Amino acid sequence: MNKGPQTIEKAKQGAYVARMTSSLQKIRTGTGESYGIIYKNDNSYIIKPFTALMQDVICSCDKDLLQGFILTIGIVSNHGNWFTSENPNKELKVLSQSYDWLLFLTDNGLSEFIDSLLLNPSKKYVLIKETFLSSYKEGKRKNQFTKVQMNLDADKMLLEYFNTNIKIIERWFNIITPKTRNLLDLKKDLDKLKTKNWIDILNFKK
Repeated sequence: MNKGPQTIEKAKQGAYVARMTSSLQKIRTGTGESYGIIYKNDNSYIIKPFTALMQDVICSCDKDLLQGFILTIGIVSNHGNWFTSENPNKELKVLSQSYDWLLFLTDNGLSEFIDSLLLNPSKKYVLIKETFLSSYKEGKRKNQFTKVQMNLDADKMLLEYFNTNIKIIERWFNIITPKTRNLLDLKKDLDKLKTKNWIDILNFKK
């Protein structure tokens, strides 16, 4: 086998989380078009093309629409499992039909990250390399550079690197869905959601 069941299971788990997290759900029309449906508290609902409905919810001040809404964003890369964003396999297609946004980290982007920060970093970022290596050396006491734990100084340095090189890093990703939008649109959506009064929307007591 070229790939094991782990890839398929990850796709199923990711798709399940994306579908169960938010009140905005994707559905397919009889002709295969992607539509969205979202219910309000009175059990009435809105159905329209998915990207348009997602924008309506994000721009809305209607508590009924926002209370159960979570923007789901998935990020995948190749590593021999997902093929490419231009030639997706069935697992990648399942994920693209489940997440609101699905981003694909290209091999070029991953290679540039490894070369610039882990193999040949400038003096400014050498701590990142040292922290990464410390997690994989013999006799280590604890991990310092994993998806679970991250050295605080290395984390600050990584954030500084990402902020400084944001235009370059944006080119590391291809957008699988929604096809008609770009990373600037995603940033604008996140900014709109961030500025909403969620204490009021979710009826939290102050």
